[in-house]
Amino acid sequence: MEQTHSAGFLLAAPQSGSGKTLTTLALLRHLTREGVALRSAKAGPDYIDPAFHAAATGRPSVNLDPFAMRPDFLRSLAFADTRPLAVEAMMGLYDGAADGSGSAADLAEMLGLPVVFLVDCAKQSHSIAALVRGFRDHRPSLRFAGLMLNRVGSLRHEALLRDALSPLGLPILAVLPADPALALPERHLGLVQAGERADLTGFLECAADWMAQGLQPGALDGLLGESRRAPAPPKPLAPLGAHIAVARDTAFAFSYPHLLEGWRQAGAALSFFSPLADEGPAAEADAVFLPGGYPELHAGRLAAASRFREGMMDAARLGALIYGECGGYMALGEGLVDADGIRHGMLGLLPLETSFAQRKRHLGYRRLAPLPGAPWAHPLTGHEFHYATIVREGAAERLFEARDAVGSDLGAMGLRRGRVMGSFAHVIDGVVP
Repeated sequence: MEQTHSAGFLLAAPQSGSGKTLTTLALLRHLTREGVALRSAKAGPDYIDPAFHAAATGRPSVNLDPFAMRPDFLRSLAFADTRPLAVEAMMGLYDGAADGSGSAADLAEMLGLPVVFLVDCAKQSHSIAALVRGFRDHRPSLRFAGLMLNRVGSLRHEALLRDALSPLGLPILAVLPADPALALPERHLGLVQAGERADLTGFLECAADWMAQGLQPGALDGLLGESRRAPAPPKPLAPLGAHIAVARDTAFAFSYPHLLEGWRQAGAALSFFSPLADEGPAAEADAVFLPGGYPELHAGRLAAASRFREGMMDAARLGALIYGECGGYMALGEGLVDADGIRHGMLGLLPLETSFAQRKRHLGYRRLAPLPGAPWAHPLTGHEFHYATIVREGAAERLFEARDAVGSDLGAMGLRRGRVMGSFAHVIDGVVP
């Protein structure tokens, strides 16, 4: 696998629930307070964690997806400038797509980043050595910068862990005690969004204090130098129009920064509007993008947002291309049934009824072949993650033919009626001619 040297690190763990996000945020905030100018990124298809990263550093964070992104495009995002790069891994270090590819370990090797390995030490002592040895030796080509020990219960517990780990020769970079006050609240698609936390600044400051106390002297020496800047990025996905109105609020928050920035680089103008504030798209926009998010939590407000509805109807009548993903797709439908079984009227631009009354998880990467009339004509990669069920689909054209990560045929997905279209897939990248 081709490697490009970069300063920085990838923070990974044996499994989800080990405390990666809290530790990453604490480290980012601590380093920012210390005057370290660095870039942050999240591995894999995640919208929520990058927003927390941005709040911690005051700078945008990006997604780096080793399964769904073209390698040269991924490197262009990672090495956009020479600042060191801090990447938060997804899941466990060696977990990726269903075919086994696209793991955080793959990403670390692709970018030439060493791994900072975070271990949840609660309920274990000497067994930690077997766990760390197994992960380190599973792929000898992977570089380990050192360990962060999380949820350490006492000085005695720390001494036992250090004794067990000593023969492995890996530096212990931080010893972090359990702190219930630093818990991150969750909901069905992940963490409660950064923008919904009134106490976010105070939380980040407390997390940074926690990290400052746990970091060992000189722990990050050698990791925070300058990287080599990448060549110019390859051609991005074509924009939906010359002026794209993008819905943006807590109901429609899941838009990839790299996708929007790629549209800007291709010459498109972007404007933003909030359906929850009863705003419609800009009248001059020739395209409207409704990203995913949590419309099911705000269905009543969306149903009552008359100016939003009128603006969307005007855009449709004027022939704008209207594209919705996941939550945005549901909002384009005729109705949405919330978790309490109450139906709310949506925009009615697509013959679609969805429901959260009986939730079912849909999760995984998607390989998408656009059908005639779709915004792009070349193969795409995407990701699907939602709990909605489709109650009814009416007469309309289909948008994509879909396969999962291992190539299993998922059939056609999404709907298109003229220039109004959408699906449950979040598009990430594509084979751009």
